[in-house]
Amino acid sequence: MTVRVRIAPSPTGNLHIGTARTAVFNWLYARHYNGKFILRIEDTDEARSRPEYTENITSGLTWLGLTWDEGPFFQTQRLDRYQQAIQTLLDRGLAYPCYCTPEELDQMREEQKAKGLAPRYDNRHRNLTAEAKAALEAEGRKPVIRFKIDDDRSVVWQDAVRGQVVWQGSDLGGDMVIARAGDTSAFGQPLYNLAVVVDDIDMDITHVIRGEDHIANTAKQILLYEALGAKVPVFAHTPLILNQEGRKLSKRDGVTSIDDFRKLGFLPEALANYMTLLGWTPPDSTEEIFTLAEAAEKFDLDRVNKAGAKFDWAKLDWINSQYLHKMAAQDLVELLVPYWEEAGYEVNLDSDRYWWESLTAMVAPSLTRLADVVKETRLLVAESVEYTPEAVEFMQQEGVKAVIEQVIGAISEAASLEEAEGKAIIKDVTKSLKVKKGLVMRSLRAGLTGEMHGPDLIQSWLLLHQKGWDKGRLEKALSLI
Repeated sequence: MTVRVRIAPSPTGNLHIGTARTAVFNWLYARHYNGKFILRIEDTDEARSRPEYTENITSGLTWLGLTWDEGPFFQTQRLDRYQQAIQTLLDRGLAYPCYCTPEELDQMREEQKAKGLAPRYDNRHRNLTAEAKAALEAEGRKPVIRFKIDDDRSVVWQDAVRGQVVWQGSDLGGDMVIARAGDTSAFGQPLYNLAVVVDDIDMDITHVIRGEDHIANTAKQILLYEALGAKVPVFAHTPLILNQEGRKLSKRDGVTSIDDFRKLGFLPEALANYMTLLGWTPPDSTEEIFTLAEAAEKFDLDRVNKAGAKFDWAKLDWINSQYLHKMAAQDLVELLVPYWEEAGYEVNLDSDRYWWESLTAMVAPSLTRLADVVKETRLLVAESVEYTPEAVEFMQQEGVKAVIEQVIGAISEAASLEEAEGKAIIKDVTKSLKVKKGLVMRSLRAGLTGEMHGPDLIQSWLLLHQKGWDKGRLEKALSLI
C-alpha cells in the first residue's frame, strides 16, 4: 500500500498556524513512508472563499517547504461527482429530501431546550409519502438532502493517535444534512462531510491526519464511507494548538496566520522546525533543531501526543535565533533588506554589498527575529543621529570635548581606518590627554552613536568611517557641548 495523505484547507482566510501544523504532520508522514502528499482546496463555501486566500495558502505552504505531490484539486470543479454520490445515496434509500423550514427547525430546537434535551433533528421527514412530498413542494419548499443515521448504531474506529474511539449514533444530532436546498434541482451544493468523503475516496487517501476538533465529523464520515461502499481510511486526530491560558489558539490571540509569522521575521525553516514539536516528540526528546527532511526520517504517529500543544513564543524565538546565527552574512543580508527598506532606509546591495554584509555580520549574533535588525542597527544606517539626553549629559563632562576634538584630528590625518588604526587612535588619545581609556571609549560612543549603549564600538566606528559619517557625527556632537 502506498501511503496517501492530504491537507485540505478552506480558502476563507489566510493559512492558519493550526492548518500549517496539520500540513507539516501530513508531509512528514508521507515522506517517512515514501508516500504522496496531496493538496486539496475545499472551496464550496462560495460566499466566503476568495482566490487571494487560495494564493495565500499555496504560497505559505511553499514558503514552509511543504511541497505537494498532487494537486491542488478544487472542490468547485468536482460538483458533478458529489451530485452522483448524493444520487447514489438517494437511490439506495440511505438519504432523503427534508422540507423543514428554518422556522420549523428553530421551533423544534426551542421545544427540545425547554424539555432539557440536547438540540437535534428529529428525523420528521425521513419517511414522507409521495403525496406529502408533493404537497410540501407545492408550497414552494426546496428540500435539503439528509443522510440517515441510526440512533442505535455504535461507530468505532482505532485512531492512530487516540486509540479506540466510540461514538453513539444517538449523539450525532439526528439525520445529517449532506446537500443544501437547490434552486433548479432536487438538491444543491454539497456540504463538508459528504464532499470530503467523496474526495478522499476518489483520491485514494489512506490516512486522514487532522485536528481533534474533527472527531465528531469522523463518526459521521465513517457512516458515509460505508454507505458508499468504500474502504475507511486510518484516522489520526492530532492535538490542538493552545494559547498560554490553555484555550484553542484563535484570532483573539493576535498572531495566528503564517503571513503574520513571516512578517515578524521568523525563518520558514525555523517555523517548520517549531511546528514539528507542537504535538510530536522525537525519539531523542532532547533534540530540538532539525530540518523537515531530518524530522521525516523519525516521524511517526505513535509519538504524536494526545494532550493539547501549548504555543510557546520563547521556544519559537530561541529556535529562530539558532537558525539566524548559523546563516552566512551574504545570505542573511538578503533577508534583512525588506525590513530596512520598510523602516525607510535606502539599501543598495549592488553598489554597497560589502558594507551591508559587514553590518549584518556584526549584529547577527544579537538577532532573534529578522525584524530585530531595524532596532539593532538604527544607530548605524543613517548619516546622522539624534543624541539622547543621557549622551548629551555625559558629553558635558570635563575632558570629553578634548577627546572628541583629538579623535576628529586623527581621523582627518589617517589615510585609512581599520581595526588596528582605530585602537591605536584610542590609545594615543588616552596617552596624550592623560585620561582613562574608559572616558575615551564612552566619549566616542556618545559622539558617534548618540547613545551610551549599543553594538561593538570599534566595529561600529569602522562601519561609519567607511560611509564617511564618523567625522560629521563627532562634529555635530561637539556643537552640543
